[in-house]
Parts: sequence; structure tokens; C-alpha cells
Amino acid sequence: MATSNVLLLKPVEDLGGEGDQVTVKAGYARNFLFPKKLAIPLTMANKKQIEALQKARAIREAKELENAQALQKVIAEMSIAFAVKTGEGGKLFGSVTAADITAKIKEGGIELPKKAVRMDAPIKELGKHSVHVKLHNDVKFDIEVEVVSENPIEKSAEESKSE
Repeated sequence: MATSNVLLLKPVEDLGGEGDQVTVKAGYARNFLFPKKLAIPLTMANKKQIEALQKARAIREAKELENAQALQKVIAEMSIAFAVKTGEGGKLFGSVTAADITAKIKEGGIELPKKAVRMDAPIKELGKHSVHVKLHNDVKFDIEVEVVSENPIEKSAEESKSE
């Protein structure tokens, strides 16, 4: 397999940030990175650009970290609650997913990517639940999400018989 050494001009997910020198398959470089101006071939002439790109990267990453920390403070103060339909015994119809939580945060005026909210599985029970949020590599925290019933909880038929 033919490979190419390239210099990234912009951050590429799962590959690196600007100023990184990476080795990729030649076809990936030729067909994706070069046409989208995400990278250039690594030569002696453009090695001088590395320092400038790395300075720009450091400034961008510092801003991103600062913004993520500010967002963390705002999100941590938010009260996130969902009123859901329930059936017999408080059993939920459906579930609360990461997309639902992201939408609720968006209602508060903060736009988050869906993948920022990390959940092992959707919430399918009433009560308080802890959900992990990752805004930046250095900014990770948990938020409390409360799931309540929008209608009174009726006892199930089995619970009614036992009384």
C-alpha cells in the first residue's frame, strides 16, 4: 500500500490538528485531504509552515478550552427535568435519550453537539439520573437529569391485588 506524508492545515477528526505531520494512504490524501484543502504534501519547502500552524493551533485550543469551561458553569447550574408519559406502576412509554437531553439544553440557549452527551443506555426509569457530558478533552462533568411522570402513577393490577 502506498502512503503519503502530509502536513495538516486544519484539524481532521481521528487524524490530528493543524501543524501535525501524519502518514496516510495515498488515495485518502489525493482524493479527500488535498481537494478539501485540509492538508498539503510534506516537503522541505513547506516544513517552515509547521511552526505558524502550531501557534495558530495553540491559540485555537486555548479559546476552545476557555469556552468549554464557561459552558460547563452554565450547564451545571441548569435544572434538567423531563415530564414523560407513564403507564401502570410508573413504567415509561419510550425513553429519554442523549438527543432529548441535548434538545433540553438547547432550550436553555446553549447549543451542544449530540455526541457531547454520553450515555451508556437511554433512561427508561423515573427518578434522578447522572449523565456524563464531554465538552472538551479537559472538560468532562456529570449533570443531574430528573425524569418525572406527567400523569399520576397508577398502581399496577398485581400491586392492587396484594393490598
